[in-house]
Amino acid sequence: MSLQKLRNIGIAAHIDAGKTTVTERVLYFSGTTRKLGEVHDGQATMDFMKQEQERGITIASAAISCYWDGYNINIIDTPGHVDFTVEVERSLRVIDGLVALFCAVGGVEPQSETVWNQADRYHVPRIAFINKMDRVGADFYEVVAQMEKYLDANPVPFHLPMGAEDDFLGTIDVIARKAVIFREFERSVEDVPEEYKEKCEEARQFLVEKLADYDEDVMELFLEEKDVPEDMLKRAARDATLKLLITPVLCGAAYKNKGVQLLLDSVVDYLPSPVDVGAIFGTDIESPEKTHARHPSASDPFAALAFKLIHDPYVGQQTFIRIYSGKLESGMQVYNATKEKTERIGRIMKIKAKEREEIESAGPGEIVALIGMKVTKTGDTLCDMKNQLLLESIYVPPAVIDLQVSPTSKKEEEKLGIALRKLSMEDPSFTVRVDEETDETIIAGMGELHLEIIVDRIKHEFGVDVEVGEPSVSYREAITAEAVNELKYSKQTGGKGQYAHCELRIEPNPGKGFEFTDHIKGGAIPAEFIPSVEKGVKATLEEGILAGFPIVDVKVVLLDGSFHAVDSSDMAFRTCASICFKEAFMKAAPVLLEPLMKIEINTPDDYIGDVIGDLNRRRGRVESMRRFRKGAQKVNGFVPLMEMFGYATQLRSMTSGRANYSMEFSRYTPLPKDAQTRVLEKIKEKKRQSA
Repeated sequence: MSLQKLRNIGIAAHIDAGKTTVTERVLYFSGTTRKLGEVHDGQATMDFMKQEQERGITIASAAISCYWDGYNINIIDTPGHVDFTVEVERSLRVIDGLVALFCAVGGVEPQSETVWNQADRYHVPRIAFINKMDRVGADFYEVVAQMEKYLDANPVPFHLPMGAEDDFLGTIDVIARKAVIFREFERSVEDVPEEYKEKCEEARQFLVEKLADYDEDVMELFLEEKDVPEDMLKRAARDATLKLLITPVLCGAAYKNKGVQLLLDSVVDYLPSPVDVGAIFGTDIESPEKTHARHPSASDPFAALAFKLIHDPYVGQQTFIRIYSGKLESGMQVYNATKEKTERIGRIMKIKAKEREEIESAGPGEIVALIGMKVTKTGDTLCDMKNQLLLESIYVPPAVIDLQVSPTSKKEEEKLGIALRKLSMEDPSFTVRVDEETDETIIAGMGELHLEIIVDRIKHEFGVDVEVGEPSVSYREAITAEAVNELKYSKQTGGKGQYAHCELRIEPNPGKGFEFTDHIKGGAIPAEFIPSVEKGVKATLEEGILAGFPIVDVKVVLLDGSFHAVDSSDMAFRTCASICFKEAFMKAAPVLLEPLMKIEINTPDDYIGDVIGDLNRRRGRVESMRRFRKGAQKVNGFVPLMEMFGYATQLRSMTSGRANYSMEFSRYTPLPKDAQTRVLEKIKEKKRQSA
């Protein structure tokens, strides 16, 4: 099949907009599945994880292929919950086009904005589908207005609804000037009913005016007040959509099987093929300032990005990759440019949610799963052995919530280790560390729901019996002043001694992470030991000093030192640097940093005073308020995570269950002095008890 007939698309939106239901209908109408899967009865094809079926939400983005009208469409269904934002992020990194879903009642929700901004970051062309037109309170025109106001989406209705709520019959195709009526699984194309003719002409005029701004042929006919033919409008609309100038808006009710076939037609008509997207650029491994282009062609050298790992109980680890150029064949040797290691390609699978079909080879634009990869993880670049390059990786936000887990018996310990290793490989936003002092295993993630599901999977998927502590905030440690420290480390053992000497200056490095600079002159410390000093400092950054949390944003300068011809070693300099850094850190006015969360609350007007008062008590700061529908407001602001445990319950009781909220990580900020004292006391007390 030609690359022009391939579409790699994502379906993304806020929670409960009906993404998985839309995908199920797409699979049914394209003939990929024979029966309709439903989310509410846990039978959705795409939600095949037990936790997804129980909660009726999508957790892992699943990749699936289907065919429509001679086109091959690869769909990645992504989660809408903000705790799984990394799933959306990595999917957007590898798709070419996006279907953004909106609920006709809820409109533009907080998570819609997050997804929209993520799609902007990756310059992904998109079309919008306003779903749930059959629901009470559905308002197509209000959602389009919100898209214009809050997303700056330049929305253009390509379809108009006929009726709404229980009277939703079908849609009007504005370009073709035809009405499409849906009855059960059948659809019929008819002339536009008399009562909708005026609305249809208004919408078509608006569409022509918009496209006239971007297309000269349309402009000419528009100025001459001539009718613009359908094919010219479609061509101009495709071009404007691919350049992110407009967002075509469609509508329907997926659950009632209305509008899904037209959505598929629009995916084919307006979203890009790999050829439209063109070349991808990667950096040269030897000289990062140089870039190399890889075109979507089988004759270009092979380049692909691993964007997801799933542990499958039947075939083991599946590594999902998007191929950008070249040809991949089983048995082939490829180079992992991120890890600087070679990988041998085992089996190549085309995935249809739970089912898989083994294929011998795959080409540009394809999304496939590889079985048997040894070192490849999410965000790694795979490339041709002789033509190496590094593609842009995937942004992973920091984990902000900690949870202590411990096996119930010695027998479970090894099983827990295996489960945690597999889960952290699958999900880069989930991290695992061991507290050296208390020997406790600490897991960290993006939110309470994220960790709740991880624990659920440890228990049920991996069969490990674990005890779980209370969730706590994952702080960071930093310094607020400059400090210099010098240390001579010497140890005499029976045989060879240990000697190292270094002088370090440390200074705050806000927002820039860790930097290490070497100012050694005249070989005071031999060149081979300089990396040992850096390694010693780096190991200490991960362990933390003040309270065992990772240290961030610090610049370390190696000023001076000395060595012993016999007793100096890699280990001696590592140990010396670590102790020297710890002493300097404690002199540099260390502080704990807490995660500050961006919060958006939707609340009826009646409760606005209570909601804001409560937010202020939690050390929150309100940034803005806006009316988002009659009688209800959106409150935007920032609030420290440590004040937000159990907030969902509190908000429900305060607003009689009528308000909802969404929260995501914004940045780390210093803890107030009194709060820091309380946190450090609590940690000391916990360590005393476990000792």
